[in-house]
Formats: sequence, structure tokens, C-alpha cells
Amino acid sequence: MKLNFKTLGLCLAAGAFLVACSEPPEIAAKAAKRPDVAPYMGADNGFMTKGWTPGDQASWTEAINKRNQKQSEYSRAK
Repeated sequence: MKLNFKTLGLCLAAGAFLVACSEPPEIAAKAAKRPDVAPYMGADNGFMTKGWTPGDQASWTEAINKRNQKQSEYSRAK
């Protein structure tokens, strides 16, 4: 029995698609969320925004609002 290149290529492509479907889901993002801690509690490390103190909800809200304004296309176009 002779196997031609077209059939061989289709078999390899089907195998590649099946391998891609068997990848395990990424769970690193799920592990980072902690529902028992409020977002404004945060971590006390060197990667914090200046002017924000962990545990202070008002300063956290202000920092988030400033960050959102800098990401807005309307405010950048002015």
C-alpha cells in the first residue's frame, strides 16, 4: 500500500490539532486571586503606587481612578 504526501500531511496536521487540544488549563491566574482579602489591602512591597498605603480604601480608590484616567483615550487626546 502506497501512502502519498497529501495523506501524510493531513495525518500530521490532525495530530498537531489533537495535541493542542490536550493542553492543561492555566491556573496561575486563579491562584493569585484571594477572595478573603479586600483589593485595597494589598501587599506592602516596592511595587506599589506612590501615595497609596495598604489598608486605606480612599487612597486605593484615588490611585485606581488616576490610573484609569491615564489609560483613557479621551484624556490622552487632549
